[in-house]
Amino acid sequence: MNITVVGSGYVGLVSGTCFAEMGNKVTCVDIDQKKIENLNKGIIPIFEPGLEAMVLKNIKNNTLEFTTNLSEAISKAKIVFIAVGTPMGNDGSADLQYVLAVAKSIGKSMTKELVVVDKSTVPIGTADKVRATIQNELNKRELQINFHVVSNPEFLKEGAAIDDFMKPDRVVIGAESVFAFDVMKQLYSPFFRTHDRFITMDIRSAEMTKYAANAMLATKISFMNEIANICERVGADANQVRIGIGSDKRIGYSFIYPGAGYGGSCFPKDVKALKKIAEEHNYKARLISSVEDVNDAQKLVVAQKITKRFGENLSGFTFGLWGLAFKPGTDDMREAPAIYVVKELTKRGATVKAYDPKAVEEAKRFYLKGVKGISYYDSKYEVLKDADALILLTEWKEFRSPDFEELKSQLNSPIIFDGRNQYGIFKLEEKGFEYYQIGKN
Repeated sequence: MNITVVGSGYVGLVSGTCFAEMGNKVTCVDIDQKKIENLNKGIIPIFEPGLEAMVLKNIKNNTLEFTTNLSEAISKAKIVFIAVGTPMGNDGSADLQYVLAVAKSIGKSMTKELVVVDKSTVPIGTADKVRATIQNELNKRELQINFHVVSNPEFLKEGAAIDDFMKPDRVVIGAESVFAFDVMKQLYSPFFRTHDRFITMDIRSAEMTKYAANAMLATKISFMNEIANICERVGADANQVRIGIGSDKRIGYSFIYPGAGYGGSCFPKDVKALKKIAEEHNYKARLISSVEDVNDAQKLVVAQKITKRFGENLSGFTFGLWGLAFKPGTDDMREAPAIYVVKELTKRGATVKAYDPKAVEEAKRFYLKGVKGISYYDSKYEVLKDADALILLTEWKEFRSPDFEELKSQLNSPIIFDGRNQYGIFKLEEKGFEYYQIGKN
């Protein structure tokens, strides 16, 4: 099947590459000429395990190509995916200007029946705007061409996106015609052994499903962090509580690990957008608002533990930091707890020595650009030399079982602030460490 994917960012690149892997002929389009030139050379703009090798393989097999020529790409396609960004506006709403710009280009260029798929995370009702925009352009051209607008939200986890796409838990399709449902089922059938994970519904319900899924997962995280904060105050151990409630099959263990809060490209943006959607329809989403409030506060908990231990004035103190990305397996630092912790410490005069396997360049280029008091290193043990404490904020595998004797020998004092509760099992207090974690005194 000939597919065009407009937008070669995270969602577009992963989706297009995985469709090509199944034998489809895929053209990925982007307005960024430099990005397209690099992609055609096999230079990938993001870090995602397995993605680079799959891109290179499919370029070689002529099943995947990259271009800036949208009109040409549309002329060859049976399905056009819109996978451009929907950045958060100042009021928390999703900005649809790029989605609608693509829809306008489709209306200007299409010459035959198309299935147009919203892959971007978009507010409820966006499909109606896409349809109206395309139809308006066709009217200007005085053409009658059938087209079908579909909502197909993505549920990819950064760091595991290839596996998620190739072996999906479910594929949600919102459409209004049998033709569109049939085309989408044909497209996704190679990804299923059985079709019970192919879920069809109306378009608005599909658009809402993505927001509801991310808000639910964010709620679990904030709920557990709220419990952890209460545990600290009453003398309970949040890690033990997690085991106790997670054993209930109705609750489960996923997304109930106490920590320094959620970040990334999806949860923060989608929670804000859902809250805004509710407001626009005269409903105050109290629970969703609380989820966001708890998370905003949680990102500062590690810094608060540090100032409680060392004082508000941190001049003269140095901290080794392990982890900048919002989660392991990615270089994404959007809304990462590290941003907030580093800024809180450095504004109080502290020096931070940071290491992350993938996200250092992102920190230098954008997220911590211009922040005074932070330096970056190529080794996790380098940051410990002459540091007054270690801070863990991202649970990369290489951090999970460190040489604690090496830590003790490098640090000025054997102090660890664990923002991901990774080291409780090692009984560090018995090894002579001061050990601070989330949800336990």
